[in-house]
Amino acid sequence: MKYYSTNKQAPLASLQDAVLKGLASDKGLFMPLTIKPLPKEFFDTIDRLSFREIAYRVADAFFGEDVPVAKLEQIVYDTLNFDVPLVEVTDNKYALELFHGPTLAFKDVGARFMARLLEFFINKERLEKVNVLVATSGDTGSAVANGFLGVKGIHVYVLYPKGKVTEIQEKQFTTLGQNITAFEVDGNFDDCQTLVKSAFMDEELNKHMLLTSANSINVARFLPQAFYYFYAYAQLKRLGKSDNTVVCVPSGNFGNITAGLFAKRMGLPIRRFIAANNRNDIFYQYLLSGMYNPKPSIATIANAMDVGDPSNFVRILDLYERSHEAICAEISGAAYTNEQISETIKEIWQKAHYLLDPHGACGYRALKEGLKSGETGIFLETAHPAKFLHTVEGIIGEKVVIPAKLQAFMKGEKKSIRMSKDFADFKSYLLKV
Repeated sequence: MKYYSTNKQAPLASLQDAVLKGLASDKGLFMPLTIKPLPKEFFDTIDRLSFREIAYRVADAFFGEDVPVAKLEQIVYDTLNFDVPLVEVTDNKYALELFHGPTLAFKDVGARFMARLLEFFINKERLEKVNVLVATSGDTGSAVANGFLGVKGIHVYVLYPKGKVTEIQEKQFTTLGQNITAFEVDGNFDDCQTLVKSAFMDEELNKHMLLTSANSINVARFLPQAFYYFYAYAQLKRLGKSDNTVVCVPSGNFGNITAGLFAKRMGLPIRRFIAANNRNDIFYQYLLSGMYNPKPSIATIANAMDVGDPSNFVRILDLYERSHEAICAEISGAAYTNEQISETIKEIWQKAHYLLDPHGACGYRALKEGLKSGETGIFLETAHPAKFLHTVEGIIGEKVVIPAKLQAFMKGEKKSIRMSKDFADFKSYLLKV
């Protein structure tokens, strides 16, 4: 499979090059040259397949030309050693619980898959060391750090905005040591993302070290997120409720919903998508006006969605040939304030005794307000509510049980490097590595 750049000014790349480089030489994001549809028989029998079996079929369509069958199967099966159950919260509104992985967040799937795929390419090419840069507004850093922890030949640098992630999120990537280094950046998520992108474009730095990204700009990180859309549909089909399926995705950097759009192009019968935003509503405003106006991100209680210039917006534009009309035909949007998010968490806890995290609350509310008669809705519950402990406890007025996985992280000692948002400072540090 060949990959092209969304800016159309870079040569075609192999999967290996796309994964190792992360970003194209013209600063565009890589896209697969073709999106292979899956056969009818796959969808006819999907309800009888396991999560791993489904994921392998999808992975084969993306990566099968570039990775041997046995190795790809091993990567998929090693990645998916946990389930993502579908739970009915209220009538015809189902939560796809993506928080059963090692860091209790949806990004565990993509991060673990990418770590193993990158390890395969490192061994294949006998590379000495690959340096992974990742900017995080919360859950990406923890998923990537834990997915890559201890992988030989890889060092991960996590950049996160000082004071803008929860304590539990921070502990998940600042207490690991080994091949994980955390930078506490004096700025917001967009500043962290700018540092990462600037590093990829710096000629001197790239001569000094081999760099790639584990943000959703990397095809190996965002494409595997398509797996659970297929599995969600399979679970609905088992229930006899798969007709007229609508999927609502809490959206920040838009890698997750882009993976869902790829799934639809591969034949997954999803009727339409809803993109749920917090106050960082750049995409929602684009849907309303046709104008894309990135802005500095605003801190909210749904911090993983605090993105003012979503990287994957260019992939959505490319997928729909820059047609605002075509995008609006398949994606609607909504945006919510902290007060509305809190109101939704409290209401569903009291009504259904189901505890939403702030991001899932955006998804549930958008689904509730946007679902039409005869449709069945899925919203992605992207992280365990205990990861936002003080916020959620303050809203419901009750103690939240902290899972053992999170308790283990909280016992660790935080170790991070203070960093300004000036690229010269970041570059200077990396040149000394």
